[in-house]
Amino acid sequence: MISKHITCAFLYSITRYGYPPAADRMIDYIREMAELGFRSVELEGIGGEHLQAVANRSTEIRNALDDHGLSLAVFCTVLPRLGSVHAEQRTQALELFRLGCETAVALGAPAVLDNGPLVPYEFPADLPVSRHYAPDLLQRIGLPASLDWSLYRDALVKTLQRACDIAAEHGLAYYLHPCCGSLTETTDGYLWLKQDVGRANLKFNFDVANQFYMRENLSLGLLKLAGEIDYIHISDNRGDRIEHRTVGDGAIDWKLFFATLARIGFRGQLSIDVGGAETGIEDLDAAYRISAERLEALSKRYELFKQ
Repeated sequence: MISKHITCAFLYSITRYGYPPAADRMIDYIREMAELGFRSVELEGIGGEHLQAVANRSTEIRNALDDHGLSLAVFCTVLPRLGSVHAEQRTQALELFRLGCETAVALGAPAVLDNGPLVPYEFPADLPVSRHYAPDLLQRIGLPASLDWSLYRDALVKTLQRACDIAAEHGLAYYLHPCCGSLTETTDGYLWLKQDVGRANLKFNFDVANQFYMRENLSLGLLKLAGEIDYIHISDNRGDRIEHRTVGDGAIDWKLFFATLARIGFRGQLSIDVGGAETGIEDLDAAYRISAERLEALSKRYELFKQ
């Protein structure tokens, strides 16, 4: 069995079945992650319709988790309209966020997670929904002519404060995930928001591959957030494009990374986030098993979870 400190991220199911994977097959996804040997997993509700479908099945999903002896490290509520320029869309997104928090509690998760707010670019109407938007695309997309950045930022901060408060009402932490084009694509971006939002339960989901691609010094990022980091998405990257490779199959210095984790006293979850259409992994099961083996060896070497 894989260490309880190592989580299987939902990217495993997304890679196998598309984005988003059908909510009515959530039981199958749980079984498949358990069969890989994981004892901790991540699940998602992606957008309003998908989230509602997951919420409707929360009892059977919780039973499946319990039957397989799995804990749910985090429940992801993917609601990009929390960062909308339109007040009514933010209000609707907050209502869905509450549903996401209720679902997280029903499933036994201690936290919810979403991408950091995406800057309100004017995307073409025919642009497919994507987990990641490439930097060269974002550089060619404009912003609404009516956008007042100061007013938008103030409204966004209030929205995130409300989201944090809703999460706190349910006893949950609220993680913001770094992705290209978001206001939290780096640790500095997150810290800027954290200071303005001013809520203790707002946290950062450190994503090693994404931040490495954004040219962030990973060790410095960990040091900046020492004491606040307890959930990390783990995958490798070669530095030239967005990708989520098997641990050890990229350019990241994992010895330095784990030495820094030991330095800051990290005791949280290492969530394997390997795959995605952008990566093209042929044997996904092997990628997750190999990543888990390498993470367990590194964790043991640097005594991360020594009691």
